[in-house]
Amino acid sequence: MKVQVGVATDIGRVREGNEDSYLIEPPLYAVADGMGGHRGGEVASQLALETIEDLFRKDEGSLVEQVRSANHAVFMQSQEDTAVSGMGTTLTAALVEGSQLQLAHVGDSRAYLLRADSLRQLTADHTLVARMVKTGEITEAEAEVHPHRNVLTRSLGTEADVQVDEDVVGLLDGDRLLLCSDGLTGMVTEDQIKAILETEPDPQRASDRLIKAANRAGGIDNITVVVLDAIGEDDDPVGPAPDAPRWRRWLIGGLVALVLLVGTFFAARTFIDRQWYVGVADDKVAVYQGIPAKPLGLSLSSVDTITEIPAADAGALELYRDLPQGITADSREDALAIVGRIRTDVADDAVPPKKPKNASGQ
Repeated sequence: MKVQVGVATDIGRVREGNEDSYLIEPPLYAVADGMGGHRGGEVASQLALETIEDLFRKDEGSLVEQVRSANHAVFMQSQEDTAVSGMGTTLTAALVEGSQLQLAHVGDSRAYLLRADSLRQLTADHTLVARMVKTGEITEAEAEVHPHRNVLTRSLGTEADVQVDEDVVGLLDGDRLLLCSDGLTGMVTEDQIKAILETEPDPQRASDRLIKAANRAGGIDNITVVVLDAIGEDDDPVGPAPDAPRWRRWLIGGLVALVLLVGTFFAARTFIDRQWYVGVADDKVAVYQGIPAKPLGLSLSSVDTITEIPAADAGALELYRDLPQGITADSREDALAIVGRIRTDVADDAVPPKKPKNASGQ
């Protein structure tokens, strides 16, 4: 089974930072929604996904074991660093192996499966209101407006051990999977999500439309979505018969040229999607995925994270004068590290120097 991927994340319209993170490491995909203050939430979600990615690349343990290791990593960091004490994160991970989908889940991020004309939630929310609905204390309609609907009963990194929900789902050609943080589901109804997933065939454009829908509804939280399309592989050989008419040979030759052109495009797109840089968006310092160029007016990048740091303050420092043109990075983690240095340098520059004492010591 082949998979086509679309991914988008956005700070929303209220928050000052993006505590969501996502992982695209085919055939492994994940979404995490951090908590514990701006720094704590961002650290928790990134550390969890970095731990899983590292173990996955080393082929160490099952998906559930990798999630448990991520829980341990976040918990230990929380214990050792008082600045992020009590931090945690949700995590919903999906591993595509052949025609099977493995799921590992903790928290209230979600996984959905769109098959034919039905949208089904594959994960269970680990929240107080979900437990109350299950026990019959409140209805699902009451849960949607309950004042404690965002209170988690289970999360990654807040305890030394965590129970991880796991499931295996068979995939069919044409299935569409959605991984998302509650910044989407808290603002957009499942009917609206279903309508967008059904009417937008391209997974990247579907991801972008879901982000826009959440922001139009208020965007009170960070929003992250990953859309995965399952495509059955066709192993039947394709080629012209020896006595094929001339027009058919022309047609097939044209199709081959088109396939080569499309292949070149996607190879370039894959290269671009692996590039990162720090630039300016909405007059703030921002992290971009792609390259800082616009050939023929076409943008080759998209905003990943918009920070709270004024771009003017950063650009006023000699070290970051090239910020408007883009400061390239080797990875998203490297880009975020650059942002961290900018934040520190801007803060240090804003502190006025101490006045020297006079001869009398005053």
